[in-house]
Amino acid sequence: MTAVRSLARVLSVAALVGATLCGTAACGSGEPKNAAAPTRTTWQEPESYAYTLTSTTQVLAGTFRVEVRDGRVTEVIGVDEDSQRQVREVPGEVPTIGELLKRLAKARSDNAHTAQAEYAADGRPKRISLDWDEKTVDDEALYLISAYEPAGR
Repeated sequence: MTAVRSLARVLSVAALVGATLCGTAACGSGEPKNAAAPTRTTWQEPESYAYTLTSTTQVLAGTFRVEVRDGRVTEVIGVDEDSQRQVREVPGEVPTIGELLKRLAKARSDNAHTAQAEYAADGRPKRISLDWDEKTVDDEALYLISAYEPAGR
């Protein structure tokens, strides 16, 4: 009986150590997470379109319905309470999709820890994730781009 208990204890300790090592390795090596990501999209931003932006950044948080005309944000509607407050307090902070792509390119050129994007079939970004320094708190940004509609539809 004692041998069985000792073996069970050794196996559970080994499993715990193995899980800890795997978890530590998954936390990251400190290498930037943008090395294998495409450097840019082939999508060309149209002059006019609408989209929904969900943003989690230190400056801009919430979900916004955005209209872009002649390459500039012309209307922003806060979809939730946070975004409605943001529209009132920091007007002009909601970017075009092109501006989001410039932020991504800047993060990549600055060797940010994370500078990743996921793209739709037409090449426009659907998700942009940025983190300039993995050791700095509150420098992360996540932008989700949805409900994209080119003008004239």
